[in-house]
Amino acid sequence: MIIDATFWVAVSFLIFVIILIYFKIPSKVKTLLDENINQIRKQIEESEKLKEEAKNKLAEYEKKIVGSKSEIQKMIRNANEEAEKNIIRSNEIFHRQMEIKKKNTEDKIKQLKSQAIKDLKNASIYIAFESIEKLMLNSLDKSKLDKIYTQSIEETKLALQKKSS
Repeated sequence: MIIDATFWVAVSFLIFVIILIYFKIPSKVKTLLDENINQIRKQIEESEKLKEEAKNKLAEYEKKIVGSKSEIQKMIRNANEEAEKNIIRSNEIFHRQMEIKKKNTEDKIKQLKSQAIKDLKNASIYIAFESIEKLMLNSLDKSKLDKIYTQSIEETKLALQKKSS
């Protein structure tokens, strides 16, 4: 019998396989592979759960964004309405103040006008009296002047009595 290298390789391989079976290596390898497969499955399931949670969060945040956009639009509308109301209110207050100032100014103008008329009348009367006095001094004598003076006093008394009654 010729024993060649192939025979010894075959014998070595059989011994190797028997040793593997004796130490239950294939079952250990199988359990390790099963454990790895189970871990991978768990990781896949966990990642799917995380993916679902992420989708839910994304949907929730999108709803919040849509809600906040509409809320922002509402706030902008309210702010614009409030600004318009404030402008109208300020405009009304301004016009009221201007009317009051206009009325006060008109009243002041009327007062100044009446005061100017009074001053003018007084000045005219004063000038007239001075002119009359100068005229009388220059053209009338003392007796005529006394007569005119007493006559004007009498006329003044009569005019005052008519007014008082």
